[in-house]
Amino acid sequence: MKPFFITTAIDYTNAPPHIGHAYEKILADVLARYQRQRGREVFFLTGVDQHGQKVQQSAEREGIEPQEFADRISEKFLSLWKTLGISYDAWAATTAPVHKAAVQQILTDLKDRDWLYKATYSGHYSVRQEQFLTDKERGPDGEFGPEWGEVILLDEENWYFRLSKCSEWLAKFLETHPDFVTPDFRQTELKNAAAKITGDLCISRPKSRLSWGIELPFDPGFVTYVWFDALINYISFAGYGGEGTVARADFERRWPCDHHVIGKDILIPAHGVYWPCMLHAMGFADEQMPHLLVHGFWSLRGEKVSKSTGNVVDPAVLAETYGTTALRYYLMRDAVMGRDADFSEERLLLRHNTELGNSLGNLVNRTLSMTRRYREGSPKPKALPDDLIAHLAADAASVKAFVSQMDDAQIHAGIETMVDLVNRANALVDSSAPWKLAKDPEQADRLDAVLATLILSARTAATLLLPVAPEAAVEILRQINLPAIALTESDPGDVLPAGYQCGEPKPVFPRLEIPAGEVTP
Repeated sequence: MKPFFITTAIDYTNAPPHIGHAYEKILADVLARYQRQRGREVFFLTGVDQHGQKVQQSAEREGIEPQEFADRISEKFLSLWKTLGISYDAWAATTAPVHKAAVQQILTDLKDRDWLYKATYSGHYSVRQEQFLTDKERGPDGEFGPEWGEVILLDEENWYFRLSKCSEWLAKFLETHPDFVTPDFRQTELKNAAAKITGDLCISRPKSRLSWGIELPFDPGFVTYVWFDALINYISFAGYGGEGTVARADFERRWPCDHHVIGKDILIPAHGVYWPCMLHAMGFADEQMPHLLVHGFWSLRGEKVSKSTGNVVDPAVLAETYGTTALRYYLMRDAVMGRDADFSEERLLLRHNTELGNSLGNLVNRTLSMTRRYREGSPKPKALPDDLIAHLAADAASVKAFVSQMDDAQIHAGIETMVDLVNRANALVDSSAPWKLAKDPEQADRLDAVLATLILSARTAATLLLPVAPEAAVEILRQINLPAIALTESDPGDVLPAGYQCGEPKPVFPRLEIPAGEVTP
């Protein structure tokens, strides 16, 4: 079977990570972990984009080399991903020799096949976005908006990719491949944007203005435009252009990518227009195009999280203050895939303390405590009555729903399914009252059956939590003393193994409080 290939947008090393970076990586990590639970081989690629004018300028301001500056910021990303438990399989850094070789090979091939040409252009240039602007980027007042930052007039010679040559192909491709982008309303936006393609894409910068980039192999006075360079990481670190049969075989097995996880701000034009057109020009067939999974923005008090405005949330501080489990769970629970979400420490604590602590943690603690107290940790039901069989059948239905939701990348819905399962199990505790059953010898079989059912429900809940909060889920399964259920099976089962003995309960989700002084600004 083809490996499940998932990659995130590589992070630009001009600034440290913020909550949006953390959300994107956790989202991809949850989907990767889920696919591993489904028995799939996974190739999870993430990394950093280290080239570009902004990196060069930041390094110059500090009086250091661009590589030193980029490496320093890269370490912040690496450290955070370790803290957050991001289980990537490959790390992409665009200064790596394997990437440089692939970019230069692709450039040479495109030039040889007349996809590239050299020309002089005069126009407005956004220093922040590192791209030339046209009149369509102007606002109603005729001015370029603040999102473009400093805009200057440039008159210079550069190399161009024949983007306009792809306009008809891209329009047809988007029409015949409606699932190219998820959610579907983003595909509609992309189709509208693709219909407006008129010019070609400048893919170089003269070294006189920018030296920090990959040199054009056929014209050493120029370096590669950072976006053209960065997009190629999705194939260069998957084996494309690598030397030897192993690299080629790895790429052929992995590609196309099942999910490019990206933010909505880089869908148009980079990933939705430039990238498929680049792949098309390189010779990739329509069936070899990747799938784009586009998430929304996180805001803080209704305003977009942005370093430039000082409206930021530091995920490293949040993880240190509240723990990785609480942060991962909250970000996945409160954000609907493709939609924007507003960050709130109060909701982070609420989700953790109520759904994880009071509900799941309480279920596990009560179940194991009663099992050890009334049955020395080893319930031995003779047979399950109809109501408990129905309860476990509902759990099995929840597993099927969870699989369907996660296959569709609807992580928030998958978590909701887990929460419903836990609530149903807690309701069973209250309605069956094992503490009362324990006082009646005639209810001994019923007590064994109820305790066994609760253990199996707790196991299923921990299994569904596993991709979202792996550390906590593993600890629950350790205390229950059962492995996760196999998501490759349609039925989680309704019996405990012979000789089963549960473990000792210990709090998994300690209650959290906002410390003195706010973490977020």
